[in-house]
Amino acid sequence: MLFDTHAHLNDERFDHIRNELISELSQNGVGAYCEIGYDIKSSEAALSLAEKYDFVYAAVGVHPHDTDDLCESDMDLLKKMCAHPKAVALGEIGLDYYYDNSLRENQRLWFDRQLSVATELNIPVTIHTRDAMADTIDILKVHKDATGIIHCYSGSVESAKILLNMGFYISFAGPLTFKNASTALEVAKYVPEDRMLIETDSPYLAPVPYRGKTNTPVYVAEVAKRLAELRGKTFEEIACITFENAKKAYRIK
Repeated sequence: MLFDTHAHLNDERFDHIRNELISELSQNGVGAYCEIGYDIKSSEAALSLAEKYDFVYAAVGVHPHDTDDLCESDMDLLKKMCAHPKAVALGEIGLDYYYDNSLRENQRLWFDRQLSVATELNIPVTIHTRDAMADTIDILKVHKDATGIIHCYSGSVESAKILLNMGFYISFAGPLTFKNASTALEVAKYVPEDRMLIETDSPYLAPVPYRGKTNTPVYVAEVAKRLAELRGKTFEEIACITFENAKKAYRIK
């Protein structure tokens, strides 16, 4: 069974099939997944979804795209949500300098603030970083007690070494299967066995051979297959290793 550590099934693209899709995940080899919030509303929805299914967990947080309108009262809401028994991480949080949908100053401010909340509550984080690795690492260095996951990792081996030394897990998604994934392949071969995770980031980034389609947690199998090829492991071994790693990363007993 596989653990998809990062998916957004509350996306409107799943409105007509959501319950059916989630109910059939175990039949398709997916034993658990984490529904990821990206703002206050979606974080609340993630918790509601996790309440319905034993094998669904939730992360609550505010994505860098949505930081321009944040205020301190939102941090109070996140703290309350983190107390929920199915909340396993604060996220996704981080920096995105590719789209710059929020001012970079605000992205850095609220990334820093949400990391403070996470360390205060002793809860893992799940981090989004795109074209912002240097600033991401610099901010994380200030929060030495922060732990968690770098989701859909797209950085270099050198950056991965730094993040691994900080105690973070590295999660691989659909891009690992793409033809132009040379750097990702190097990282996938380098990351220690006990620190690698798999995800889909559904509905985005569908892996080969489903590229261009709406991604679902079922397709996490393709990421596991590619990782198995790169690591010289069987699919079953990668499934077991990454499932156990996900439980440790999210502190699920």
